[in-house]
Amino acid sequence: MVLSGMNFFRSPTWLEKIKAMFHTEPGMREVQLGGHTLKSHGYTVARGHMHDWFILFLLVAIEIGLNVIHPFYRFVGKEMMDDLRYPLKSNTVPVWTVPIYAMMLPILVFTFIYFRRRDVYDLHHAILGLLFSILITGVITDAIKDAVGRPRPDFFWRCFPDGKEAYDSLGDAICTGESSVIKEGHKSFPSGHTSWSFAGLSFLSLYLSGKIRAFDRTGHVAKLCLVFLPLLAAALVGISRVDDYWHHWQDVFTGGLLGLTVATFCYLQFFPPPYQTDGWGTYAYFRMLEESRSAESASAVNGLNAQRMEVQVQQQEERNNHEFLGLSDAHDTNLNDIEYGRR
Repeated sequence: MVLSGMNFFRSPTWLEKIKAMFHTEPGMREVQLGGHTLKSHGYTVARGHMHDWFILFLLVAIEIGLNVIHPFYRFVGKEMMDDLRYPLKSNTVPVWTVPIYAMMLPILVFTFIYFRRRDVYDLHHAILGLLFSILITGVITDAIKDAVGRPRPDFFWRCFPDGKEAYDSLGDAICTGESSVIKEGHKSFPSGHTSWSFAGLSFLSLYLSGKIRAFDRTGHVAKLCLVFLPLLAAALVGISRVDDYWHHWQDVFTGGLLGLTVATFCYLQFFPPPYQTDGWGTYAYFRMLEESRSAESASAVNGLNAQRMEVQVQQQEERNNHEFLGLSDAHDTNLNDIEYGRR
């Protein structure tokens, strides 16, 4: 019994199981995906971020308010109009398409990844991070628009649709166009199309680079094509804003930089940097994994202690049995000697 207990602890299979609990390769971690789905843990995960969702709805209200108020009507003199006489054109990329490619498209990608991996943390945090990226960018963009009030390149035709100029005694333009068109004409800096596009598509680019392990140092440069594709689309949207004469190039450059920066910060709130080994998952998933491994290791340690206690008890019982048998033999020998002497 003692030998069998010692052989159990010396078994290579048992040692390999113990080591596997503490040394899990990244590829092996993915095997444990699927235990936390929308059905099993969706409500719990969302409830744990209830305050984040509340702040998200607050940002929506702020964004609506920023679009309702009037921007600062900056002084526009006659000499300034020379740079603001570009034609008044329609948008190559309509406003209603921005939420589709900057928000709905990434969410479709997140959902596709979820049905492959069944990781509720990844789906919830990706959507939450994307929405925060877009809304924070939108609030910052529109707040700056309203505060700066920079005229658009086509401001002349917004202000004087009939081409007849009029200025007050201070030289400021007296606009005769529609109030809504004039209001929109004071929202050039920064570009909202560009900032929103970079906010959503940069987040998607970071997400994809983590999922496909674009920076795993294996030299697969083709992965970068998928990573740069969303950024290229966002850049083309920004270029269209200059081509349509709705923005100056400075507006587009600032909007793109703003969206890219906010998207990076929001992504890193939920995901490790894509160039890290664990860049394919969320911080929440790895915390869950560590907690489960800690619970398993604690259970294994308790099992080891129980096994050791059992072996020790068995060893003590065997010692007691040997001692008892030894005393009995000595007692029988003394009785035989006494009987032999009497005879």
